[in-house]
Amino acid sequence: MAVSDMVRSYPADLGDIDREALVRCIEECLSCAQSCTACADACLSEADEQLPMLRKCVRSNLDCADICETTARVLSRHTGYDANITREILRACATVCRSCADECEQHASMHEHCDLCAQQCRRCEQACNALVESLG
Repeated sequence: MAVSDMVRSYPADLGDIDREALVRCIEECLSCAQSCTACADACLSEADEQLPMLRKCVRSNLDCADICETTARVLSRHTGYDANITREILRACATVCRSCADECEQHASMHEHCDLCAQQCRRCEQACNALVESLG
């Protein structure tokens, strides 16, 4: 609700941006950043013999969390808005979410946290792509 309230309360005109898609994307990015951070930490807490095969997953999680957090921050700023920058960061976020989901899915049958993270990454990827499409 906080994201929606902040977007609604913005004092200037947001133009023809799809506010629902914007709110959903910001919320999914923030949720994905949290999921990826938690998944990376959970991977590091697995048994020592599991760590070598989870190394890439941890890296993917941390990269995805950083990109998602940055995307949410950029999407939350509207003063001096540049649609070209927004499109590119959304595409980058969708790409990193897809890559992270692919990596987590490789471990999902053994680690519930990877399954949950992959699902969240897919939701974020979809939200980013939907917002890009709404920008024209």
